[in-house]
Amino acid sequence: MKKVIIGLGSCGIAAGGLKVKETLQSLADQATPGLIVGETGCMGMCYAEPMVEITDEDGHRTIYGGVDEAKARKIFEHHIIGGAPLTASVAWDSSSAGSEKDFLSNQVRLVLERCGAISPESIDDAIGMGAYEGLHKALGDMTPAAVIEEILDSGIKGRGGAGFPTGLKWKFAAGYDADQKYIICNADEGDPGAFMDRSILEGDPHSVIEGLIIGGYAIGATKGYVYARAEYPIAIRRLKIAIEQAESRGYLGKNILNSGFDFNLIIKEGAGAFVCGEETALIESIEGNRGMPRIRPPFPAERGLFDKPSNINNVETLANIGGIIRKGAAAFAEYGTDESNGTKVFALAGKVKRGGLVEIPIGMTIREVVCDIGGGTLSGKSLKAVQMGGPSGGCIPAELLDTVIDYKSLAETGAIMGSGGMIVMDEDNCMVDIARYFLQFTQSESCGKCTFCKIGTKRMLETLERITQGEGVEGDVEKLERLAHQIKNNALCGLGQTAPNPVLTTIRYFRNEYDAHIRDKKCLTSQCKALIRFGIAPNKCAGCTLCAKKCPVGAILGNAKEAHSINQDNCTKCGICRSVCKFDAVVVE
Repeated sequence: MKKVIIGLGSCGIAAGGLKVKETLQSLADQATPGLIVGETGCMGMCYAEPMVEITDEDGHRTIYGGVDEAKARKIFEHHIIGGAPLTASVAWDSSSAGSEKDFLSNQVRLVLERCGAISPESIDDAIGMGAYEGLHKALGDMTPAAVIEEILDSGIKGRGGAGFPTGLKWKFAAGYDADQKYIICNADEGDPGAFMDRSILEGDPHSVIEGLIIGGYAIGATKGYVYARAEYPIAIRRLKIAIEQAESRGYLGKNILNSGFDFNLIIKEGAGAFVCGEETALIESIEGNRGMPRIRPPFPAERGLFDKPSNINNVETLANIGGIIRKGAAAFAEYGTDESNGTKVFALAGKVKRGGLVEIPIGMTIREVVCDIGGGTLSGKSLKAVQMGGPSGGCIPAELLDTVIDYKSLAETGAIMGSGGMIVMDEDNCMVDIARYFLQFTQSESCGKCTFCKIGTKRMLETLERITQGEGVEGDVEKLERLAHQIKNNALCGLGQTAPNPVLTTIRYFRNEYDAHIRDKKCLTSQCKALIRFGIAPNKCAGCTLCAKKCPVGAILGNAKEAHSINQDNCTKCGICRSVCKFDAVVVE
């Protein structure tokens, strides 16, 4: 019998996947009783959601993209019943690779191996693809020290952004004696445009659970926490189901796999504070305190959660652990560069044609990811920059697209690897406004504990707002640079220390845009409303009145079949007139 599954990660559900599943299941109940319409997590091709995958009796797989209820009925009639795929609607198939071959063929899926291939609510599906094999090996054949040595040999670095060697972090925590130790999964993913951790938890929660158990065994921790933001309800629900299933199979609880090792796992839902992505602020939040970073030393490995030795890793790092132990360190180290081993998952977003979740071997270039996998800009306009590392990252210009993606090379550009956000911008983006946007985010999310972050980012934001309002003055850029370096050198935690990165990189690579805003009172991309005005070219205007009808404030004047004009005193510069004009008569001056 055919197998039918629907992608029901957050992206698929948001695009209407639940209705597609209901439609297909209803048709199946009527025409082919016994046919189960299953579900899976994010398949990675978020731009093509909702997605339906059909595996025929001979094992041939076909994936349909952009499926709505009407297309679902056609797929059911022609493919499920008739056995003839709807060729024009196929996004990918296992024989010809389909139209999305560039998106998939350039990836190496280690972390995402099971995402989109299993039901996230079925432990049997996960076990069928290797889940918990690493745990069996670790508890059955390896000492805790041997597990740590294997992680050290793999060369994996923390995928949460800092890039600290994971094995070394575990070794530090293992080196402290205590009656209780903790291992914590940091799933507090708060970067705008980032959805790597959410998708992993939604698509393969058992990979993270297995990583936590192995890590707990390695450092001597018998209790673990998953700190996940409450805005991830699907991920949390599936994680709870996975924990219950793991407990029922003996992977969690007392005497796991008859090894004598006990381990229990607790979910802690965070309230959505960006600063709680910093590990000591996260610890404070678990303890029931306001999420604010601690002064270090002591480091969490010595005195962490409840003053006990603790280890914190992010979702992607932990999702790698089971595979490293199962396949061996050498298999993981086969990918990457001399200094950065393995793969990295990125959330490809912004003005990109094929946005979604991608996993690439470290060492690929930004161009290969954005242009080959992502297909370039959605608009077809020139690619201007790529923001990497989230709001604490930097904007890398188009001329540096051949930069290799590894920790060292990205740092040299002024950006960071971060947790894996990759936001694409085209020629229409104003880089001054982009810097203002990201700084506004980090400033509003500052916990307020240290003056340099709380007040310094506020002064920087005020300066950027003046510049984008056409009120910038000579010396503002130098003031921004001075404040940025003071904050980087004196902020208490890593979030504050990296907050100025978007400003520094946009000044470094797009200084001409700052100068135009300050000296000429012009936004070169016509994005800053205070520096532009809308007008109507009389030689192009046909007097169709469409713009006047759509204007929300009645700022457009003129009679039918006569050239119109805009009352500048009333115009709010919303741009609706320009978007609806069929004659390109509305211009930005």
